[in-house]
Amino acid sequence: MDRIFHPGGFDATGAGPLYLQLQRRIAEAIATGRLSPGDSLPPERDMAALTGLSRVTVRKAVQTLVGSGQLVQRRGSGTFVAAPVERIEQALSLLTSFTEDMARRGKSVDSVWLNRALHVPSPAEVMALGLGAGTQVARLDRVRRSDGVPLAIERAALSADLLPTPESVVASLYSVLETRGLRPVRAVQRISAASIGARDAGLLGVAEGAAGLQIERLGYLPSGRVVEFTRSLYRGDAYDFTVELKLAPEGAGD
Repeated sequence: MDRIFHPGGFDATGAGPLYLQLQRRIAEAIATGRLSPGDSLPPERDMAALTGLSRVTVRKAVQTLVGSGQLVQRRGSGTFVAAPVERIEQALSLLTSFTEDMARRGKSVDSVWLNRALHVPSPAEVMALGLGAGTQVARLDRVRRSDGVPLAIERAALSADLLPTPESVVASLYSVLETRGLRPVRAVQRISAASIGARDAGLLGVAEGAAGLQIERLGYLPSGRVVEFTRSLYRGDAYDFTVELKLAPEGAGD
């Protein structure tokens, strides 16, 4: 550890800002295994004393590495080398649940429930689900985890007449809907980039402002009725979404 934070080797003139030099030194130690997942870094004041750099410089280097997912900070505990997150490639052409996606990969799945109850719908839920006056919605808000690693925050809303007992959903929402003959057969998804806010960053174990992917899904029954309105926030460092494109039939664009 002392070799990583020794004062020699910092060049104030020709090697770029000092915080970047410290950042590169820590990143190299992680890449070469001198720092392993779970290892703790010295407190900020100690790193400043060891390197001879200012606390502002040390803080900027650490925050940059937290933002890139290489370090993680735990309130009251300190700064640690983050465990590597396996990137998951998710096809957008299949209408599947998170539980089904992870099961195909042989991964365990669990949820941290944030909300699972009936509520008065928001204006956005009324519009998306086509609700009438006085209708309640079942809200299912949870952190989805695979092998213990939080990957996404999922916030689903359904009309209460389709899911009157939201607490009946323990694992897969789609499995519960399937038993009621209400599993969606098609969906429309909108994907956008997102900067993860402080509260959601804490739930996902990433730095505030880290890159994320916001996915809004409307799932439809064969009748055309919207059965689910789901907004999910995925970690940008863990997911790659793919879609297969085919050449349009000749004359289709005419």
